[in-house]
Amino acid sequence: MKNLLKNSVFLLVMLLIFTACKKEDYMDTGVHNPNYNGTVWQFLESRPDLFDTLTVALKIAKLDDILKNEEVTFFAPPDPSILKSVWLLNEALFRSGQDSITSLDQIKPEIWRKYLSQYIMKGKYVAKDFTQLDTLKLDSYPGGVFKTIDGKDMNIGVFYNDVKSSDKQVIKYAGYRQLYLNYPYAIPGLEEFLLPFVTAPVATSDIQPTNGVLHVLQFSKHALGFRSYLFAEDAMVQGILPKTDLTEL
Repeated sequence: MKNLLKNSVFLLVMLLIFTACKKEDYMDTGVHNPNYNGTVWQFLESRPDLFDTLTVALKIAKLDDILKNEEVTFFAPPDPSILKSVWLLNEALFRSGQDSITSLDQIKPEIWRKYLSQYIMKGKYVAKDFTQLDTLKLDSYPGGVFKTIDGKDMNIGVFYNDVKSSDKQVIKYAGYRQLYLNYPYAIPGLEEFLLPFVTAPVATSDIQPTNGVLHVLQFSKHALGFRSYLFAEDAMVQGILPKTDLTEL
């Protein structure tokens, strides 16, 4: 798909297949050597099976030049993560008596910019550059705050898993480590009972193109915007653009 949404029913079936995968904490990006001889953008283009929809949306948002020319760290949401939010938008449009979108460019560029920029930070950051995150002990291990290219604060941290020894003793923080990108979010009145952010686990970290670092998010546990309804609401408020001859299915 270069400028059109694929058949939504087919994609939904494929998404269900993908999310049923048992090894959902790992995504095979085809990269074993972390270094990639090309830009962040070129890496995304080299994997249309994962990032075809993403690259289209990035172009609409006019963020592609940043990934081509600037030094950045990109937490890349794979295509299924984007399509989850697009499908929710279509459901909301249907319920309100409006036509569903059939092309990503029917969503205004400023919406794509607002939501995709949340995943891009200036500079190079590999997993070891982020501090520890423990969602049960945020006072001690809160992760860190990093600004996106548009100035939004995001929480990023590394979760240290525990290990159970042969005698069933738990060794704290001795297990594998997983990187998380977290969106600050709170429900008024429930702040003391809930996490102060929505978490997005990384499936594959530390891919290192020539102009930055790329971390691939776990698509089975993430939707674009961290809360799909936020994306859908914003897109509807801003207004859906009409179809054009170039974007019709």
